[in-house]
Amino acid sequence: MALPGTRARFRAAATLCTQRASRRSCAPPAPGTRSAALYVHWPYCEKRCNYCNFNKYIPRTLDEGAMQKCLVKETTTLLKLRIPSEIDSVFFGGGTPSLASPHTVASVLETIAQTTHLPAKAEVTLEANPTSSQASRLTAFQGAGINRLSIGIQSLDNKELQLLGRTHSVSDALGTLEEARRVYPGRTSVDLMFGLPAQQVEPWLRQLQELLSLCDDHISLYQLTLERGTLLFAQVQQGTLPSPDPEAAAEMYQHGREILREAGFRQYEVSNFARNEALSTHNWTYWQGGQYIGVGPGAHGRFVPRGDGGSLREARIQTLEPDNWMKEVSMFGHGTRKRVSLSELELLEEVLALGLRTDTGITHQHWLQFEPQLSLWDVFGKAEEVRELQSQGLLLLDHRGLRCSWEGLAVLDTVLLRLLLQLQNAWENRPPPMLKVTESGAASQREDSR
Repeated sequence: MALPGTRARFRAAATLCTQRASRRSCAPPAPGTRSAALYVHWPYCEKRCNYCNFNKYIPRTLDEGAMQKCLVKETTTLLKLRIPSEIDSVFFGGGTPSLASPHTVASVLETIAQTTHLPAKAEVTLEANPTSSQASRLTAFQGAGINRLSIGIQSLDNKELQLLGRTHSVSDALGTLEEARRVYPGRTSVDLMFGLPAQQVEPWLRQLQELLSLCDDHISLYQLTLERGTLLFAQVQQGTLPSPDPEAAAEMYQHGREILREAGFRQYEVSNFARNEALSTHNWTYWQGGQYIGVGPGAHGRFVPRGDGGSLREARIQTLEPDNWMKEVSMFGHGTRKRVSLSELELLEEVLALGLRTDTGITHQHWLQFEPQLSLWDVFGKAEEVRELQSQGLLLLDHRGLRCSWEGLAVLDTVLLRLLLQLQNAWENRPPPMLKVTESGAASQREDSR
């Protein structure tokens, strides 16, 4: 049964965000140890896109009632295991979660609200494909508790959409975008891909300019990656399609960044741009090293399982295949296939790698939350690698913390590799271990891995 109060609270929150869209101050909160984000994976699609190697399935038949029941059950189990004081954000990804019924979405959200605190202001995002996002469904999802939409437009060229294996046309995409902006004003995000085989710079930039004239306050630019096992990978390997031109892709990215900056968008992460402070607070939790719970087939999580006496953060992966996952959830309450406790160094490597993806980087205070005895100055302050990157104008280390410059974000992979090596070297040569407080608040002796 749906909880009227829960649905009403989410509708009120969505309305409030709409009213505040023009003056909203939605700066993402700093991740805490008592809060978490929650990701829900819907694994089904109408068809597999030619570039996609995600955990997706094309069902011959689908018992959505059984899937809904298992999503609710695993959500309850993992929330009780984690015991967060609140869930800051929820993200329904996939797959194509806009193919799910609004009732399934509402059931998961109501379960979260019953098990822990889900603030009325919490960001609740649904990924949507234009072909499965008719006006009536968008409104129904809003009624279920969704207050932010992420639309996979990918291209404004019908031939490119066919190349990618998308099921929608440009007309479908623009119609869905227009309707989404009506239902979720100020809270509609769009994805645009670049670096496709034979794609030219100028036509792609014209697509971006057109999208800018129609979009809301959030755009994500994603470069095509040829993944083994996909149709596009095979076509390039066989020579039926040209290999994407990396120089053209780099030019698209750089010019695209400049166009978005001139249009008032902040590049708050390598691939993500927002204006009017319309950042994705859910993704910000990932990039700031916050804890998150993954629910559904193949979902990933990073959290401290306090419910079973844990004190270290674990990396968790749920069983990939939906039918097997549902059997495990029915038997055990969850479908966790793999759980590995992260070492302190592994956690710091994640904090570094993810934090440097953002324009704010890693502040000194933020770093000390994870490693109070080895500061950013200790790790990077005297490193020749860091001085060289600073002299090249790619990296900044100052009173604010460690971050890439505008130029450095464009070559993050190169910068990050050198910094990770420096972190590993500093860790191996750190001072003797001392009494330390873990994420759960329990005192423990740090292992000396040397």
